Amino acid sequence: MPNTIFLTGASSGIGRASAQLFQQRGWNVIATMRTPDKETELTKLPRVLVTRADVTDDASVAAAIEQGIARFGRVDVLLNNAGYGAYGPIEATPVEHIRKEFETNVIGMLAAVRAMAPHFRKGGGGTIVNVSSVGGRVAMPLGSLYHGSKFAVEGATEALQYEMEAINVRVKLVEPGMTKTNFGGSSFQFNDDPGLLEYRDIVGRTMNAFGTLNTNPGTPESVAQTIYRAATDQSAQLRFAAGEDAEAMLQWRSSDDDAKFFQRVREMFQLTAKAQK
Repeated sequence: MPNTIFLTGASSGIGRASAQLFQQRGWNVIATMRTPDKETELTKLPRVLVTRADVTDDASVAAAIEQGIARFGRVDVLLNNAGYGAYGPIEATPVEHIRKEFETNVIGMLAAVRAMAPHFRKGGGGTIVNVSSVGGRVAMPLGSLYHGSKFAVEGATEALQYEMEAINVRVKLVEPGMTKTNFGGSSFQFNDDPGLLEYRDIVGRTMNAFGTLNTNPGTPESVAQTIYRAATDQSAQLRFAAGEDAEAMLQWRSSDDDAKFFQRVREMFQLTAKAQK
């Protein structure tokens, strides 16, 4: 019987590419998204169930898992891919955007693991793949929310690997670098207040630098290949970097001390450290 993957955030980008790749490799795919009625491509593929799940809605995730198991008999891999990115000065960020960041990226991920764990436990095992980011180990200006949430994903996943061993579940992390997706659309929120004049310089420099940092980003398909490698890996390896820029950035972070790395980031964004009073 083919293996089955349950994945969140399948409507576009990395999630869609992953659903397509696993289907092409002969897997059953439970592709979940917030608005499945708008999906027109994945619904045409054999061995693919498109259904609704919003990771901030526990009942919808539980219902999608139940529906997927009813259709395919079991789930072998849980792929937590759904994500949201909020950027900007924290002073300019509404509290509801702060909550949404962590409810989607952290609480939603953990809730999905919690919902799937009984099935894995009763079935004798499985694999969890959590999509983090190079931004889960490296922080950039104006990203306190996004990086904070992805650092939390990294820490939670690293801890999960130990307890999941008790039920024969492997746990993996995929860390993409910059990727050509529509992340700047409905899954992205930049918070700003032009009236906060003190932040004008760092906002301007950061936005200009992001436009030039990586002129050759990876593709959703290449990240999906890394996800597939992680999902089928039988070793104890936890982290899988996806993209040359991710590998380079993580190498810098591991080889530099804090002072050297922070200076490297300031140079990337043309920021000047100000003396503290």
